[in-house]
Amino acid sequence: MTKKTLLLSLLISCLIIGAGIAVITLNRPQQALILSTTTSTQDSGLLDKIMPDFEKETGIEVKVVAVGTGKALQMGVDGEADVLLVHAKSSEEKFVSDGDGLERFDVMYNDFVLVGPKGSETQMDTAQMDHIEGVLKYISENQLKFVSRGDDSGTNKKEISLWKVLELEPSGEWYISAGKGMGDVLMMASELRAYTLTDRATFLAMQDKLDLEIVYQADEALLNYYGVIAVNPNKNDQINSKGAQQFIKWILSAETQKKIGEFGVEKYGQPLFFPNAK
Repeated sequence: MTKKTLLLSLLISCLIIGAGIAVITLNRPQQALILSTTTSTQDSGLLDKIMPDFEKETGIEVKVVAVGTGKALQMGVDGEADVLLVHAKSSEEKFVSDGDGLERFDVMYNDFVLVGPKGSETQMDTAQMDHIEGVLKYISENQLKFVSRGDDSGTNKKEISLWKVLELEPSGEWYISAGKGMGDVLMMASELRAYTLTDRATFLAMQDKLDLEIVYQADEALLNYYGVIAVNPNKNDQINSKGAQQFIKWILSAETQKKIGEFGVEKYGQPLFFPNAK
């Protein structure tokens, strides 16, 4: 083999190897997106309904971590998630102002409801109670069993804020702090014939498995707002900032907002979430 032929062979080999690397690079899946969110978006079935659309449109695999809002926010603080979908607005705003997140956007809302053993609404005569705090006061004074999330979730934060209005710190055998997600707490309340505060979506999604009914609802104090926040990419070089921005753009889009508003209507005769992206 002449020197010229040898050089030509090496050049061709380099081109083939380079082309192979290019193909591998083009076919390599994009970095997965870690979405830290609440148990309500998971337990209600919303994510199972809409998330495949995002993955299909973008080619980005989403790893969902469903925990309480407090833990979801802490994952953001620790740089263990790329984007958050949570429901504790004041805590979310603090997360952003502390520099842990870039910006908070409204996504949707639903409401909390107080549920209890079937037949209890009549026994308690909640029609005579014009606000949720009055119902909770009745439960406390009569030491009726109450199961609290006890997990620093958005639901737990809301419950605690309602007790604070009453200047009460519930304790005793009647008050059970579960430290569990919404689905597990509803099952506990059903088994124990107890009361609990829940988001409406999760309750409706699970009501066929429960011996519970809505005891109190439709109070402005029980509105439940969800926001989406991209984690600050300065946390570490593993944050998928590009994927987070794509997710935010997608969930705020008119098409996805429409799907959120339609979710639950066919099965329950009412939407489980109301889109409110600006």
